[in-house]
Amino acid sequence: MERLMIRDAVTFEVFRNAVTGLADEMAITVLRTAHSQLVATSMDFSAALCDPRGRVIAQANTLPLHLGSIPAAMEAVFDEFGDSIHRGDIYLLNDPSLGGMHLPDIFVFAPVFAGETLLGFSVTVVNHTDVGGWAAGSMAVQSTNIFAEGIQIPPTRLIEAGTMNESFLRLILRNVREPELLRGDLESQLAACHTGAEGLRALAARYGVDRYAELIDELLDYSETLLRNALAEAVPGTYEFTDHIDDDGLGSGPIVIKVRATLSAAGIELDFTGSAPQVNSALNATESFTRSAGYAALQGVLASDIPANSGFYRPFTFVIPEASILNGRRPSARGARGLVGFRIVDAVLGALAPVFPNRVPAAGDGGPNGIAIGIVGEDGESVVLWDALAGAWGARPDRDGVDGISSLGANLTNTPVEELEQSGHIRFDGYGYLPDSGGAGRWRGGLATFRDMTVLVPEASVQIRSDRRKFLPYGLAGGAPGTPSLNVLDPDGPGEQLLDSKPHLVMTAGTRHRHVTAGGGGHGVPFERDPDRVLEDVLDGKVTHKSAERDYGVVITDDDAIDVDATARLRGQAG
Repeated sequence: MERLMIRDAVTFEVFRNAVTGLADEMAITVLRTAHSQLVATSMDFSAALCDPRGRVIAQANTLPLHLGSIPAAMEAVFDEFGDSIHRGDIYLLNDPSLGGMHLPDIFVFAPVFAGETLLGFSVTVVNHTDVGGWAAGSMAVQSTNIFAEGIQIPPTRLIEAGTMNESFLRLILRNVREPELLRGDLESQLAACHTGAEGLRALAARYGVDRYAELIDELLDYSETLLRNALAEAVPGTYEFTDHIDDDGLGSGPIVIKVRATLSAAGIELDFTGSAPQVNSALNATESFTRSAGYAALQGVLASDIPANSGFYRPFTFVIPEASILNGRRPSARGARGLVGFRIVDAVLGALAPVFPNRVPAAGDGGPNGIAIGIVGEDGESVVLWDALAGAWGARPDRDGVDGISSLGANLTNTPVEELEQSGHIRFDGYGYLPDSGGAGRWRGGLATFRDMTVLVPEASVQIRSDRRKFLPYGLAGGAPGTPSLNVLDPDGPGEQLLDSKPHLVMTAGTRHRHVTAGGGGHGVPFERDPDRVLEDVLDGKVTHKSAERDYGVVITDDDAIDVDATARLRGQAG
């Protein structure tokens, strides 16, 4: 067990909470000032603070899969600007080959100075509604190279010494479908960076620049020590798991995600050798995004009191094959890479389940499903609507899965149907949970979520990113898998048609579509579930009478009572 020497425990705790609170204050600034539904409601953004070397010192309680990518993005900024970083500068990037993840995620960096001393950087990452390209939303799975996906921004000064580069900004806005929406969200990023900068200067003034730097080092050492101590309690060894993405959206699949997790005195190694090569569609991730998914998975398993910063990253080593779906080579398309990140999290959790059997849940819905709806009005103006629909968590070792919640890698929220309807382009006719969709187990998986949408305009392009149709969310410890995701045109109508999991289609006025997320996997043997819990699920409409008997061995009478004798016989026969 490692021990950490902290010079002044009280000062350290005050600083630790202050800098973490400051990162959350940045996130609140984005949330309150953003213009787009995708950011202000669905919360597809992140905020963090870095030291002068680009090390993450604090991150907001936002999107985990963004935040582990910040060190690579900071490195790209240093490579481009080196010693020419000045007070009043603001840097942008989104290029996946130069520190970014996919083009809609635009990073904003604000260097923070006290006098002539660089204190660090305020950083925000926002998934913008649209950054151009052939498909509305800029995340079409069917894109085959990055040039089709939108505007690429290498590390570039947006603001130099306090002066906006208006020509550069106009160039960006001219290449997107909703320029004022992007401008508004970009301004929210600048406001959040200002909040972070003011807070860092206040901390440096309070403690002095030298002590401020010492406290940062202590904070990173603290996170590293806590993580190493947590790993020391695990049984050393190598643990493997293989998961899959159904297909690449262009007809090829399945796509293998394989991980070998090795725990030792040196820390944890995640070796992804054996994972699929990069694909022709837009599912390809960056190396930094793959690392980020690994960090998020372990962080979700361990205690939440370990601060998430660059100290947390130190015990990790990675083996990520080049030109694989986890580390695509330019000019591979990246727009839909989020799906790969969610599956990496599932694979790493699957590998760690034997190590932390009391902490790891069964697989959830496979990550929020993204539905981008593009409309071009008679005046030629574009509207892009995003429905980021989260389904459920898998069952946990000691309780049921959670319904209607985002994957731990995403931390998004479901968009209220009223907000999507207010533009007048679409209508939702149904939204809810589906019974019998959570994987059976001693602890039941979370339920699938569905939405029924009708198009109200003459024509709308619809791009859907979903998965877990063929490779269902896995159960653990004898639990059953969850149910598959679905895309259905004209549901329950004469023209009902089952679509692929990643379609791009044009819908006309009156066309109806049903989207169903996957249900979460179960945990533990289903026939060991407390019959009273099964009855409660039946009364709540989460499980039908038929499923109670078939999947749990619990016979519920027509007047909603447990038939104790019939249940005992049924479970006895199974045992």
